[in-house]
Amino acid sequence: LGGDAEGNLDVGIAIQLLLFMTLLSIGPGLVLMMTSFLRMIIVLGFLRSAMGLQSTPPNQVLVGLAGFLTFFLMMPVGERIYDEALVPFQENQITSIEALDAASVPLRDFMLKQTRPSDLEFFLEMTESDPVAVNALPMRIVVPSFVMSELRTAFKMGFLIFLPFLVVDFVVATVLMSMGMMMMPPVIVSLPFKILLFVLVDGWFLVMQSLVNSF
Repeated sequence: LGGDAEGNLDVGIAIQLLLFMTLLSIGPGLVLMMTSFLRMIIVLGFLRSAMGLQSTPPNQVLVGLAGFLTFFLMMPVGERIYDEALVPFQENQITSIEALDAASVPLRDFMLKQTRPSDLEFFLEMTESDPVAVNALPMRIVVPSFVMSELRTAFKMGFLIFLPFLVVDFVVATVLMSMGMMMMPPVIVSLPFKILLFVLVDGWFLVMQSLVNSF
């Protein structure tokens, strides 16, 4: 055990190193489940499926785009974590346990802003926890509630993205049926029209703008 400037006990260097390596190993999962990355990658996946493109853009491009947008949106949260947790810990003003608690506050505030009260109430009932203030909710309640809310929001946005492309598919299929070309797959004809529609309305800008403004 060690201590900070005020004499509070802290865990040893070996345990801190173990905790740090553990965080590195589960870091991708934390980024996926506790940031805006989850909503973005789901919506981008819906967009690619709605256009009928199997591998364009590639998965690496979608993940990279979602990652950079997540970095942009989570920057204020990261700055708060740096100022309120990392800097005091480096200056030995707080212990590592206190630093983890301080770092969880900005992240919890972000997740709570995107979480529906009904989801929080559901997991509180599941754990049979007593009612507490929103800011005092434990992360074991906040994280699954946030994930459920993000999935619901992402699927709603994906449905709205699907609608115009679905209309194009219906129109093309109807025209082909009326022309007696029942043996031709409608996807072959509708795909160029969907790409053209997406380009004409500046679809990438609209999707990115909608994703950023949704937070």
